Amino acid sequence: MSRRAALGSMGAAAAAVLLDPRPALAAPGPVLEKAIPATGELLPAIGMGSWITFNVGDDTDLREARVEVLRTFFAQGGAVIDSSPMYGSSEEVIGYCLARLENAQTLFSATKVWTPLQWHGVLQMESSQTLWGTERLDLLQIHNLLNWEGHLETLLDWKAQGRVRYIGVTTSHGRRHGDLEKIMAAQPIDFVQFTYNVLDREAEQRLLPLAAERGLAVIINRPFQRGALFDRFADRPLPAWAGECGCANWAQIFLKFIVSHPAVTCAIPATSRVDHMLENMGAARGRLPDADMRAGLIRYIETL
Repeated sequence: MSRRAALGSMGAAAAAVLLDPRPALAAPGPVLEKAIPATGELLPAIGMGSWITFNVGDDTDLREARVEVLRTFFAQGGAVIDSSPMYGSSEEVIGYCLARLENAQTLFSATKVWTPLQWHGVLQMESSQTLWGTERLDLLQIHNLLNWEGHLETLLDWKAQGRVRYIGVTTSHGRRHGDLEKIMAAQPIDFVQFTYNVLDREAEQRLLPLAAERGLAVIINRPFQRGALFDRFADRPLPAWAGECGCANWAQIFLKFIVSHPAVTCAIPATSRVDHMLENMGAARGRLPDADMRAGLIRYIETL
C-alpha cells in the first residue's frame, strides 16, 4: 500500500476519513496541462507509474482491480502511463487493462528499453508495443542509462521512421545525475526522467535548469519517496496554503509542489488503488503553489 503511514500508523477512524472518496478530493476546474517543449503538445501534469503496482502476473482478480484504477485515471483526465520491461508483468497488465477500457483515448504511452545489448533492445521495444496493444508508442526511454549510446542510436532511427514519437533517458539514482547531465547537454532527446520531491531536491541545482535551457520535457519519478513521505507526514497538519490550492490531502500537496516547478512536465505516482488514484488526480486541478508557498512548505516540513 502506497500510503503506508495513513493505513498503518493512524487509527481506523482517521484512516477512514483519509481514504473516503466522498470528500472533495479535487478542486474544480480544468485539468492542469503542461507543454512538451519540443512540440508544444500538452500533457496532463499528473500521470501514472506502474512499478510494483501493476506487476500482478496472471491473477485475474488483481488484473480487474487494475482495470478500475486505470478507468479512474482516464475519467479524471489522465494520459501519461509509464512502464518498463524491468517491471515484471506490468506492461502486459497495462495492455490487458487498456483492451477493456472505453475511455483510454487520451493515452500517452511511455515505456523504456532496459538491456545491455543493443540488438536485444530492439526485441524489447517491439515486445513492449505488442504488450501495450498500441499502433505506436508515444515515448521510449533508455532505462537508468543502461547502454545509452547503443540504444540512443536505435531510438533515433525509430523516431526517424515514425515508430515512436518521442525519445528520452531516465534515472532514479542520484549518483547518475552527472552522467545524465552530460547526455541532456549534448544529445538530441525530447524527454528526461529523474527523481524529485519535497525532500529530494538535488535536481533543482542542475538538472531542472538544464532541462529548461535545453527544451526538454521532464517526467518526475518517485514523487512520494516510495511512500516514505506518507510515513513521515501523513499524520501532520497540512500546510496553511492547502485550501488556497485546493489540496485535501498530503498526496496533493506533494504532487503540486513537484508540478509547480516551471521545468517539470509531469509527475508519475504509482498506485494500485482507486481511492489513492482519486487523491493523486486531484492534484491536476486548482491553483498551483507559487514560489513563496513552495519555500514555505520546505520550511514547514523541516520543522516536522
